[in-house]
Amino acid sequence: MKLPGQEEFDVSSAYENVPTGELDSGPGSGPSPDSSSDTDNRELGLSNDPLLFIQLNELLGWPQALEWRETGRWVLFEEKVEVGAGRWSAPHVPTLALPSLQELRSLLAEGLVLLDCPAQSLLELVEQVTRLASLSPELRGQLQSLLLQRPQHLIQTTSTRPCWRSAHPREAFHDEEAPLKEQRQNPLRQKLPEGAEAGAVLAGELGFLAQPLGAFVRLQDPVVLGPLTEVPLPSRFFCLFLGPSTLGRSYHEMGRAMAILLSDPQFQWSARRASNLQDLLAALDAFLEEVILLPPGRWDPTARMPPPKCRPSQHKRLPSQTREARRGAPAEDRHGHPPHAPSPELQRTGRLFGGLVQDVRRKASWYPSDFLDALHPQCFSAVLYIYLATITNAITFGGLLGEATDGAQGVLESFLGTAVAGTAFCLMAGQPLTILSSTGPVLVFERLLFSFSRDYSLDYLPFRLWVGIWVATFCLALVATEASVLVRYFTHFTEEGFCALISLIFIYDAVSKMLSLTRAYPIQGPGSPAYGCFCQYPDPGGNESQWIRTKPKDRDDIMSTDLGLVNASLLPPPECARRGGHPRGPGCHTAPDIALLSLLLFLTSFLFAMALKHVKTSRFFPSMMRKVLSDFSSVLAILLGCGLDAFLGLATPKLTVPREFKPTLPGRGWLVSPFGTNPWWLSVAAALPALLLSILIFMDQQITAVILNRAEYRLRKGAGFHLDLFCVAMLMLLTSVLGLPWYVSTTVISLAHMDSLRRESRACAPGESPSFLGIREQRLTGLVVFILTGISIFLAPVLKFVPMPVLYGIFLYMGVAAISSIQFMKRVQLLLIPAKHQPDLLLLRHVPLSRVHLFTAIQLACLGLLWIVKSTPAAIIFPIMLLGLVGVRKALEWVFSPQELLWLDEMMPEKETSMHEKGLEPEYSFSGSDSKDLELMYQPKAPEINISVN
Repeated sequence: MKLPGQEEFDVSSAYENVPTGELDSGPGSGPSPDSSSDTDNRELGLSNDPLLFIQLNELLGWPQALEWRETGRWVLFEEKVEVGAGRWSAPHVPTLALPSLQELRSLLAEGLVLLDCPAQSLLELVEQVTRLASLSPELRGQLQSLLLQRPQHLIQTTSTRPCWRSAHPREAFHDEEAPLKEQRQNPLRQKLPEGAEAGAVLAGELGFLAQPLGAFVRLQDPVVLGPLTEVPLPSRFFCLFLGPSTLGRSYHEMGRAMAILLSDPQFQWSARRASNLQDLLAALDAFLEEVILLPPGRWDPTARMPPPKCRPSQHKRLPSQTREARRGAPAEDRHGHPPHAPSPELQRTGRLFGGLVQDVRRKASWYPSDFLDALHPQCFSAVLYIYLATITNAITFGGLLGEATDGAQGVLESFLGTAVAGTAFCLMAGQPLTILSSTGPVLVFERLLFSFSRDYSLDYLPFRLWVGIWVATFCLALVATEASVLVRYFTHFTEEGFCALISLIFIYDAVSKMLSLTRAYPIQGPGSPAYGCFCQYPDPGGNESQWIRTKPKDRDDIMSTDLGLVNASLLPPPECARRGGHPRGPGCHTAPDIALLSLLLFLTSFLFAMALKHVKTSRFFPSMMRKVLSDFSSVLAILLGCGLDAFLGLATPKLTVPREFKPTLPGRGWLVSPFGTNPWWLSVAAALPALLLSILIFMDQQITAVILNRAEYRLRKGAGFHLDLFCVAMLMLLTSVLGLPWYVSTTVISLAHMDSLRRESRACAPGESPSFLGIREQRLTGLVVFILTGISIFLAPVLKFVPMPVLYGIFLYMGVAAISSIQFMKRVQLLLIPAKHQPDLLLLRHVPLSRVHLFTAIQLACLGLLWIVKSTPAAIIFPIMLLGLVGVRKALEWVFSPQELLWLDEMMPEKETSMHEKGLEPEYSFSGSDSKDLELMYQPKAPEINISVN
């Protein structure tokens, strides 16, 4: 049913729909061509249109006091005004009834459609709509006054009042054209990106209209329509649905249906480019074809579905012609490289050191920006907690190394080596986001090397020097022959086994150190004799107070230095009392107190850090506070542990820090003698253990590099596999000459470094998670971290108050956080979950459960074998066992089908190319598509950095 007087118009476009003389002429009144040619080349087939904010204003109060009241808004999801609570509802997926869409279609087909309307203000827009409605002058005036009335937004605190109260609205328009102060200060504006546009939908029952009035207007140029919307955005769409109260017709639901349509990306794309009414109705019909109906009585219509964690792909909703065109065109990755082709960093040049030269040339162009890109506040917070993670690692590994080498190396060498090697690496490396540190596998090899030297009465440091020289030589040979291209064979099977092993080493070392403390000071039952006490007294040689352990004379000495105490010695209780303390007094605490408090600090720091890590995804606190608490979880856990220790005032083992800048081993200088007491031929024989260590260094360094440089992290400046290995080789030579620990890339802290530098969209719609934009690639954060680590050598007066159990707790937290977030552990959990209670993982939809369990069992067996070899005298072959993971993964191609390996792991390079050439692509493409099945694959579109300290 058409409106009176509307039959004379042919409803097609803005200039076919309305006679030319009835529209106000003005600049730009001609049709604006919509250039959509660029959209066909977009990744999703959709152009980069501005984000659209839609607001529903409902007419309420008929027939007494009419007012426009905002009742809903949409960006990506729906928010409703909860009148009783006076607030907005949580964002949710909108639902609507099918009859409302059908009624909306009928009203659009019979109503007024203005496309590319040249109106420049709300007043002009209202005049054009009401003029075309062919109403009587009296009704037209009432309708204009009603449409120009200021709506009541939820952000307003004052009562609503008309926007234009004059009898001649055109005269009052210039007085109140500017948006209200509340609109400009609306916090929702900060969540919308620059260039966002608005769409206003007005709906309600109006008794003085005899027939329904429907209008759909697309403005030629978006313009701010005064206070019509709560956010002062330029409006692109204006929709009006009014009419008399009729049984079975809900204008409110029709308004919601129109708003939901405009919030749909496909319909919005079509509405922006529609040239006539038929295009608009075709877009609505396409929407109806994709609507999913829920049977009545099976679902509560009042229930609100929360927004999904990952928005579904729009690719499957493209027209069939577009999909076929995209399917036929050769795909490219984000760098424009053909699919299934290795990245430039992993292509052989065929020349000696060709890969190294290419890495240097590639990274040289980015070198200035590597420092300029660090001028951001986010880098400051990254420095703080990566620094603490680095010194925690340096302290713990320094203590373990000192224990493993009988003091040949210690905490001082660990601090100095970390500072020197890390600073040099950050200045020269191809991937400066990498953090160098001592690692568990290298520590295992150091322990084996020292045990071999002790068993055969060899001078350890000179022997270690020649091992380091040979390792540097072998690594240079690997760089010259471009062996780094072999990292393409490091699939997720190898990476997960390596990462799980490192995480278990973290957990085991933290727990074992804590158990050694409780064994040294066992918890006693009531009435048990005390083993001794710790007393505090003034140091005769200085001004510091020190803790002295006293014990009965029949008690065997327990080396308190193993627990991190500074200059501890044994005194009988009378001597302790003479020095200023006395047993069981305020300055003296028994060993059971120490054990209990140490265990308390250990668990408190671990649990507190884990709790703060998960605050980021909780519902508590504002989003900014959640992010800060999560980013600084390790820092806050250490501060809490130190505060609790100081409050209770017990003599827990504290961090051992050097007081003088000299090597830990007495009598040696900073330069290691090439031979010492060793025979000359040992310099040649050192090539054999060096070969094994070279394999370990290559695996440890390059697996971490592969994980850090994955395509899903969206790194813009490229990798530098050859350059990084060259830097590690040079640093191996330097640290061997100085007698410092050996350093390679550490997976856990490096990924934590990247996690702290994630770039996310600041403007995100309500209910939408911030979109991942990439990593802030620069050199300055790592450089500052390692400089601070070197300065920490001189911070002994501060660091000596840090309890060792707190650091053990942080060490445990790092291991648990790392191992709990890899997909391998999720598949291990499936072994213990009955089939009917297992989560609906997409992995299980494509691979039989028995095959998933078989793949997991093979990984568990490999991990167990690695741990056994590492813990036995056969640990010398540990590097070869790591390399064997690649061979095991290659053998799995005889056990699992290619389709199963695509879901469980990823394809080897040759197999992947072969599948592509034979047309055996899987059901879901992995080359950068947005398929929803990628959610549980290894190539997430917006990845979470899984192995992370924070």
